[in-house]
Amino acid sequence: MTRALYRYRREASVALAYGLLLAALAMLAPTFFRSEFRGTWVRAAPVLVAAAGMTLVIVARQIDISIGSQFSACGIVAALAAKVGVPMPAVAVLTIVLGMLMGSVNGALVAFARLPSIVVTLATMVIWREAVRWTREGEAVNNLPAAFQWFGLNQSVGEWAVLGSALAVGAIVGWIASNLAGGRAVYAVGSDADAARLAGVRPKHVTFAVFVIAGGLVGLAAMLNAVRFPQVDPNAGFGLELTVIAAVVVGGTAISGGRGTLGGTLVGVALLTTIGSALTFLKLPAQWERAVQGAIILTAVASDRLFRAGKE
Repeated sequence: MTRALYRYRREASVALAYGLLLAALAMLAPTFFRSEFRGTWVRAAPVLVAAAGMTLVIVARQIDISIGSQFSACGIVAALAAKVGVPMPAVAVLTIVLGMLMGSVNGALVAFARLPSIVVTLATMVIWREAVRWTREGEAVNNLPAAFQWFGLNQSVGEWAVLGSALAVGAIVGWIASNLAGGRAVYAVGSDADAARLAGVRPKHVTFAVFVIAGGLVGLAAMLNAVRFPQVDPNAGFGLELTVIAAVVVGGTAISGGRGTLGGTLVGVALLTTIGSALTFLKLPAQWERAVQGAIILTAVASDRLFRAGKE
């Protein structure tokens, strides 16, 4: 038990921080749980799905800052497809495939052209964002069919469908990462690509695969986000990459690769996406949200660094 707590100390500390935040809300603003708690989790659902993919990317010692632009593009395509009468199951498949295609561009350039992932994804972030801006000129997609919003369900059932889908995806990705050879290969490449190669793992293929998977999950996340609204905003993904990366790092995934869990990512998403609503209900300035998130991120990264320094 003690060894498990030590191994997952970051995840446990973030879960404790989240629990303390909820306890403070229960004592000081109990109305939060009646009017906002479920809504906070529903809003966090797309972030969780995107963060599941980002966890794999960072564990493999890479980074993808283009996911916000991918998210916007996939959301717009989903809305346009639904508007012209494409059935919702086909819309979901189309959106996921589009995300995978954009992820494959990043993966190919990083894995096979050996370009730095930060440079590649910075470039594709701008390309996808400008493509959306050029095609839509800032205009949202309106007049969507009734079957689009909340998948044609009533809002209450639709919210549970979105949240349940996100939690299921997180659980599946987490199980695959922990139990299948492909998942363990991601950790091996992130820890030491040369040692992984000697063990029979092909780092280039693993790197390409994590970008493709992350892209597909961004496409799904965009779909889960888009169905929450009667219209789809082309700027929906603005700033998503920062929130997702922050949640993954805060949840215990080492930015240097080789370590991370989907459970940690879940509590990281929960903590960071609750802060804004918590500040409002605690009657604190909402402008502090980014500052608080930044402080949490710095604390998380600094604690990792101090721990490594202590071991050395």
